[in-house]
Amino acid sequence: MRELCAQCIVAFLATVSFAVLVNAPRSEFLCAGITGTAGWLVYCLCLRGGFSAVGAVFLAALALAFVSRIFAVARQCPATVFLISGIFALVPGAGVYYMAYYFIQGDNQAAFESGFGALQVAIALAVGIVLVMALPGRLFRVLAPGKQGRK
Repeated sequence: MRELCAQCIVAFLATVSFAVLVNAPRSEFLCAGITGTAGWLVYCLCLRGGFSAVGAVFLAALALAFVSRIFAVARQCPATVFLISGIFALVPGAGVYYMAYYFIQGDNQAAFESGFGALQVAIALAVGIVLVMALPGRLFRVLAPGKQGRK
């Protein structure tokens, strides 16, 4: 449990740091951090529950996009402000790195396996985000605190 809390704190700090890097509005740093933490928490809990990395990323992307849309309505800000910062922890950068590393080392089989795994995670991330972004906006206007009845 202590490790999970530490990971969530690091996910929050990493997400806020990435929000600074992509020049998100300063007033949205807290919400961006919460979004990234929510995605990472779902990912970790899914892995502990026996899901594959691809399944865990898919469910985390659903949660991440859902929280992003709620914050977008509540804060009257584009969802991408929260979404782009929030996916930072879930992007399969290490898989792409190891694919290139194994390729340079001449281990084509390991490069293929690493690259294919990174591709699967990237597709799961994209599909999860698209599914939530396709939901009607009125759903999020109802769920956002203090925004009921707005059209």
